[in-house]
Amino acid sequence: MTKIFSKKYLEPLFMLIIGLGLFFLCQPFSITLYSYGFVVLLAGTLGFIIVSHLRDS
Repeated sequence: MTKIFSKKYLEPLFMLIIGLGLFFLCQPFSITLYSYGFVVLLAGTLGFIIVSHLRDS
């Protein structure tokens, strides 16, 4: 269970979430995606900051 919560797996996941948030903010198709874009970007950024402070296993 602790291997799932390691830096090795969580950092790329949160980078993907940050990229998804940027995509949501820049896409011209849906106002709903745009409205959730900042929240997704913020969640990815905060998650990445927290995970970057974890110890390497």
